[in-house]
Amino acid sequence: MTAGRPLAGLAPRGPGHRFVVYGDSCSGVPGALHERTFAAINSVVARLSPAPEFVVFPGDEIVGLTRDEAALRAQWRHWFEVEMAWLDRARIPLFHTTANHTTWDPASERVYAEVMAHLPRNGPPGQDGLSYWVRRGDLLMVFVHTLWSGLGGEGHVETEWLDATLAAHADARTKLVIGHHPVFPVNGYSGAFQREIGPPHAEPFWAALVRHRVLAYLCSHILAFDVQVRQGVLQVTTAGAGTAHRMPEGTEYLHCLTAAIDGEGLRYRVIDAEGRVREALSWPPALPPSASWSPLAAGGQAAPDAEKLAAGPVPAAIRAWRIAGVAAPAGTAVRQTWLTARRAGPAMAPLWIGLSGPDQRVTVIVGVNPAPGRSPHYWLGPPLPPGRPFDLQVALHGGMGPGGVLLRMGDEAPWSTLDGASATGVDGLPALPDWTVGHADGGPADLPFLGCDLRLWTAHAPQIDS
Repeated sequence: MTAGRPLAGLAPRGPGHRFVVYGDSCSGVPGALHERTFAAINSVVARLSPAPEFVVFPGDEIVGLTRDEAALRAQWRHWFEVEMAWLDRARIPLFHTTANHTTWDPASERVYAEVMAHLPRNGPPGQDGLSYWVRRGDLLMVFVHTLWSGLGGEGHVETEWLDATLAAHADARTKLVIGHHPVFPVNGYSGAFQREIGPPHAEPFWAALVRHRVLAYLCSHILAFDVQVRQGVLQVTTAGAGTAHRMPEGTEYLHCLTAAIDGEGLRYRVIDAEGRVREALSWPPALPPSASWSPLAAGGQAAPDAEKLAAGPVPAAIRAWRIAGVAAPAGTAVRQTWLTARRAGPAMAPLWIGLSGPDQRVTVIVGVNPAPGRSPHYWLGPPLPPGRPFDLQVALHGGMGPGGVLLRMGDEAPWSTLDGASATGVDGLPALPDWTVGHADGGPADLPFLGCDLRLWTAHAPQIDS
């Protein structure tokens, strides 16, 4: 399993933790397709140097979903005793979460709890062996059951115990919560309870994470890699451990995540089945205070640092704008331009930032596909109160895929990903030498800003090397 060249694993910058996250292998059947694809990712994990201190597997280890309990137990035995035999679990602990292929009803929950007898029994009532927490020095990890039969099954998760557990470990420098289902849609795949945690639970669940300053929620389920941030808390979706199909096909890939946490934050690399780093992130982003950003004049102008805006390899750049002014009066519904950026030629602008609709909603439109006739991608933010002053920041993070269209309400406010339905981000956005502030192009499609006192500043930062 360890044959092949060593692969660089991440290590903390000082005291901290290094670990691997990967999920959704749907294996456990000898000779089946997913045994081969899972083995390819296990080979990558086994070659990481330094090796992880522990491994997090957020569910769907086996294909499961069978009424034959003997067959279900045989899948678990094959997964642990054959497919994961390479991992010294006494030296590198393996932590799991429940999932839709493994705990879809009370009977499978019972089998899961018995198979996972090595995991802590410190969860909420009725969830022994299904939910639990682990403390490793200054790191708290809380593993939640996002399809508890006691609440209704898939997409249902208990939140009171989660809130109490996070409160009891307020002294932990870093807090991670791990579950199977995402809270926010990934790559445009949306469906309450089936694809993400359902509405009765999603809001109090995320509110607990924000209130207790959780660094990240780690999940899987959607067969993709995705990262986004909401109110300063990351949602990292990693489901590339071996399930052969993708969401969507042609864009996503088999992968694992090597990560490190230290006093400066979280860093990770996403490594594919061939050992290539496909994506990387350092969080939080390193942007200077907005008081030092460069002001932009109204109207058309050459973009500052135009060459720096070219697309490039990981790590990717962060492009940011501070935008202030007074919103248009009530009843304004047409699109209003804050900034548009274009290249020479008749094609639509690859980047437009402004307001749209009767609620004057923050809108970012990105067109990164050079083929003519292809529709652009939309990200939507909060509405602005009509006639009221605003002062906010929009950032495009090339290292975060579709989750990298960000907004915050000032230097001290948390970042949040804008809502979108795209499976691609802004990493393919080309150099954009021509910028226009306050209107689009001066022609029939000018789309001017209809409020007043519009002011823009801009900043650019490379992502810290992961």
